[in-house]
Amino acid sequence: MKNFYLFTILCISLSVFSQTTIEEIRSVKLNANRDITIKLPTSYQSNPEKKFPLLVILDSEYLFNPFEGNILYANYWDDIPEMIVVGIHQNKNQERYEDSEFDVQTGLPAKTGGAFFEFIGGELLPYLEKKYRIAPFKIVAGLDSTAGFLNSFLYKDIPQFNAYISLSPELAKDMEVRIPARLAASKTSVFYYQATADGDLKKFQDQIRELDKNIMLVKNPLVNYKFDDFKNASHYSLVLSAIPNALYQIFAAFQPISTQEYNEKIVVLKEGYADYLKNKYEVIEKSLGIKMNVRLNDFKAIETAILKNEAYAEFEQLAQISGQQYPKSMLYEYHMGMYYEMRKELPKALKYYQNAFMKEEIGDLTKSMLMDKAEDIKARLPKKINGKRKAVIVDEVPAETPPTETPAETPTEEKKP
Repeated sequence: MKNFYLFTILCISLSVFSQTTIEEIRSVKLNANRDITIKLPTSYQSNPEKKFPLLVILDSEYLFNPFEGNILYANYWDDIPEMIVVGIHQNKNQERYEDSEFDVQTGLPAKTGGAFFEFIGGELLPYLEKKYRIAPFKIVAGLDSTAGFLNSFLYKDIPQFNAYISLSPELAKDMEVRIPARLAASKTSVFYYQATADGDLKKFQDQIRELDKNIMLVKNPLVNYKFDDFKNASHYSLVLSAIPNALYQIFAAFQPISTQEYNEKIVVLKEGYADYLKNKYEVIEKSLGIKMNVRLNDFKAIETAILKNEAYAEFEQLAQISGQQYPKSMLYEYHMGMYYEMRKELPKALKYYQNAFMKEEIGDLTKSMLMDKAEDIKARLPKKINGKRKAVIVDEVPAETPPTETPAETPTEEKKP
């Protein structure tokens, strides 16, 4: 009986937390049904207005789980965004080979390959965009035959994918030349990742390395390219090393400010710390289609740089950002208090710290902490003049209204231990 209850609890837990489903889709282009696995982000239901990047995985039967595991791990540390993951099943009857058919003369998808190409672009993507909240940023991934196939989407005048993860691709005719040409001509940002290994199939290695050599000659600043040639790995084992490298390449801009970024790019600045923070999140929105609030840890990094370089005036600029994004919290008042405290305008600083008591705590910024700062300010104020106590009327200091803006999604506040 005890085991029965444990089993029941386990089933309930899985039903509550699992958001992975398998759907069968009818394709007119293929004149067949196809199964797809759909994994929704953990926060999909709790953030009804939020849109998520889309990752389409070919060869879902054996690539879906490795991708899912890496994504969940990186999500935990807030290194990559949550995303909607869709895997296309292609191995029930070895459909992957016909799905990847191409014309030997043109190198373009042909026969069933052409129909599968139209299925993804003309049926699957519109279906997903209608049913789920998908951000503009889309990724496609595959292995050998399907990795070679996914390059065909680069040939479209308006590519439907922004990022390509090509794992040990089997390349069609002249792709070593055509892919670099398409990347060079791209008018929009594109992320391109490919990988091979010393234990990879010889015919694949030669093609991939030739392609790498040609892509390295591309000077288009809109192309973000990475190539891995793994040692002591086989055609199949390279996948486990390549997936995290690809994801971290694509979402490098999304990641929180690291110690390296702080030391090499931020603290060395002479000014513009608040602008650096603002620009970082504008890049995330522009390149990845993700609008989000500044992480609290990133605020802390900028605060530290401002204090270290004594650029105290920038606390006022930082307050403009925090006031817009966290209007109900005490962050705006804290930044304005720091601004006036560092300028030695103590009555104004005290007023802002006191006003913060009326706002919500956020992160490690608590009412107790602000109370301590207020008491410290009071202790530093002049007490007597000519034997008489000087009155410090802080209530007469006008409290500025923080700027308002419709808040973006609430980010993960800080790294988990």
